Amino acid sequence: MTTATRPPLEFGWYLPTNGDTTTYANPVEVPQSFEMLERVTLAAENAGFSYMLIPVQTVCWEAMICGAMMAARSKRIKPLIAARPGYINPVLMARMLATFDTMTGGRLAINLIAGQSEKEVKSEGIHTAKDDRYAQMDEEVTIMKSLWTAKRPIDFKGRFYQLEGAQARPRMVQQPYPKFYLGGGSDAALEMSAKHSDVHLFWGDYLERISEQMQKIRGLAARHDRAEKIGFGMRLLIICRETEADAWAAADKMMDGVSDSLRQMVASHFSTSVAYQRMQQIHREGSRDNMLMPNLWAGLIPIRPGAGVAIVGNPEQCAAVFQKYIDVGCHSFCLSGWLHDAEAERFGRLVLPMIRRNNPGRAFV
Repeated sequence: MTTATRPPLEFGWYLPTNGDTTTYANPVEVPQSFEMLERVTLAAENAGFSYMLIPVQTVCWEAMICGAMMAARSKRIKPLIAARPGYINPVLMARMLATFDTMTGGRLAINLIAGQSEKEVKSEGIHTAKDDRYAQMDEEVTIMKSLWTAKRPIDFKGRFYQLEGAQARPRMVQQPYPKFYLGGGSDAALEMSAKHSDVHLFWGDYLERISEQMQKIRGLAARHDRAEKIGFGMRLLIICRETEADAWAAADKMMDGVSDSLRQMVASHFSTSVAYQRMQQIHREGSRDNMLMPNLWAGLIPIRPGAGVAIVGNPEQCAAVFQKYIDVGCHSFCLSGWLHDAEAERFGRLVLPMIRRNNPGRAFV
């Protein structure tokens, strides 16, 4: 694949609707507020991030409303809005997302989430088994894509939904529809990405493992005539400072004073997630210093739900880690860092210019 045909590099940031912090001993050091979310959103946009992941855990504020409010306060960045099976009827979801896309002038991306914590989904009234949630998601995405592209009302007969004469307005600004993202490690997640996603986001892992997973997903995508359409990215944490010593000091502070109860809660709530099981495996089997490779650290895995692998170092070291993932075929990077407004600013000022210089001729979103 030539430079001209490779997908543009893109970078996404995280909107901390669960609060912000510099230490997991106090996970809500900076409480949620409109002002804080706006500050992070504008910092991410000004830093050059093209999309913004909005979380959906129970401790977070509602994602679509937060995304809509932040879209209204910004100019370019795209909220990455979650679509979860069983939460919203797919015809209504199609209308909501199309309305969002239209009213923001095409600033929407869609995050497919079926896994996550079994305890959380049950607490919210979803009792469908995980594999069935992926099957339900398949129907929902199929329905939404059909509604967004059909020139007349559609019928649908499936296991979970039966529709007669369904339609959705307005039309999407982004044609035929916005980009879909999915992060997950189960076979069902890989098949869902192969069939529907534009970007499959891996959590931090060894380069060899990422290459193997890419090949596997492309093989699955070929069954849907999508082998060349599926793209790949990384969901990572970043702790960048002007010196490596300062970066590791910030990393150590994230761990300092963390209680055993937090470790136990994280392990219990996310034990059924295949992606999180992989995180735990990396932590168990890794080196004594939790390094996957230079400046790629797995130390936060036991205390952080979801992706727990962090790039830690000075700007040159951070850019070098990104380049390794770019060279194996990743083009999208969804990042978090603390505090989120300050870390976004540092990334845009210190790291992104190096990535641009290291990839001459490569398009950026």
